[in-house]
Amino acid sequence: MRWETIEEVEIYGGRSTLDRVEDLIYRVVLRGARPPMRLSFVDVKPGRLLEDDSFELIAFPVTHRGGECFGYLFREKPRRPFLVDKAEALGVPPGPERRRLVAGESVTLSDGRTIHPDEVLGPEIRGAALAHVGDTGRTSDLIEHVRGADALVIESTYLDAEADLARSYDHLTAAQAARLARDAQVGQLILTHISRRYGQKQVLAEAQAIFPNTAVARDFDRFRVLKDKSTLLENLTVEEENWHVAA
Repeated sequence: MRWETIEEVEIYGGRSTLDRVEDLIYRVVLRGARPPMRLSFVDVKPGRLLEDDSFELIAFPVTHRGGECFGYLFREKPRRPFLVDKAEALGVPPGPERRRLVAGESVTLSDGRTIHPDEVLGPEIRGAALAHVGDTGRTSDLIEHVRGADALVIESTYLDAEADLARSYDHLTAAQAARLARDAQVGQLILTHISRRYGQKQVLAEAQAIFPNTAVARDFDRFRVLKDKSTLLENLTVEEENWHVAA
């Protein structure tokens, strides 16, 4: 994408992070020049950041050096399935009446009968949820925020043999991340930010001993996160990724 085609860029972060980013952009990169597009800096606070009828993005505080760090929960809103057989039995025709019932509105049919959503909607079904946490030095304050997520992406910089080192740099071990996944009853644990001193098998062995459904994410891995099931789709090199998009 060409820069001149972008009208606006929104940058989200805690206030201290945004201050550093603004300094970097305006004082180092641009050095007084005007940016080629509008820049908006959004000060993140704990709570709901974005939502529409089917989706919400929630920010929650994370403990790490410097403060004002956040994790994010990407969550589909719960929905009630439309029961076609009940709608047909009640004589609700296909079209706008059914759409209004799905939206939670009552409708009046041509014969004067009023049909209410509860008559044609099934029990509420929760949506899929993905929790993402970057660097953090603690997990005790994360359990309730990530509880029940279908997938948890989180750092695992060290192994438990170097737990003291992890603590001194405000990072996690694979075992700590696995215990969080187990205690929060997440569906799958996806580990990132692995120190180069370790091999993938070492990290997996430590985590899977506590939480078996663990994966180590590699560059360009793709995961599909579904309710009650998250799977690795594929691992693409840069060249394969470009071909895939072009195709």
